[in-house]
Amino acid sequence: MIFGRSERGKPPVEPVTFKILVAGGFGVGKTTLVAAVSEIRPLRTEELLTEAGRPVDDTSGVEGKHTTTVAMDFGRITLREDLVLYLFGTPGQERFWFMWDELSEGALGAVVLADTRRLEDCFAAVDYFERRSIPFVVGVNCFEGSARYPADDVRQALDLDDDVPLLLCDARDRESAKEVLIGVVQHAMAYAADRRQTVTT
Repeated sequence: MIFGRSERGKPPVEPVTFKILVAGGFGVGKTTLVAAVSEIRPLRTEELLTEAGRPVDDTSGVEGKHTTTVAMDFGRITLREDLVLYLFGTPGQERFWFMWDELSEGALGAVVLADTRRLEDCFAAVDYFERRSIPFVVGVNCFEGSARYPADDVRQALDLDDDVPLLLCDARDRESAKEVLIGVVQHAMAYAADRRQTVTT
């Protein structure tokens, strides 16, 4: 599938819109990714971390983080003039996971962001989408100063199926984040086609 502008002179078409979730552990870069690619001012529901939350919010490895998403992030990106993605960033902490069922309703697919310094934090998101048969890709957010591991090693550590794409990215960089979103759309389309073929055979 090629993403680009339609040919000049063709009449404008009503864009197809898809809902994509951006999930993962606390502090992995979900809000950053949505903000990096959104062509509208992203909606954020961030609150300051408080002393009261310290017993339940594990900030080890992200000690510089002072805010957290408590409901969702929302943004929009036009991949081409007839294809628009609505992005919904999920809250990372376990105490806000009740929001995930609501947010995942009608989603085409999902991005699970992973941080190799806290890889176990994305296990819950991987399990969630696997159990609900929602196609997803894993985007390894390459933080400065974090160790780099071969993609196969990360795949093995996450126990991913062979058909789940794993991509390296920088959630701060628009083009890098956009490539991950293109990856999830392509994967979700292929996943849907495979399911249709299975049903008809």
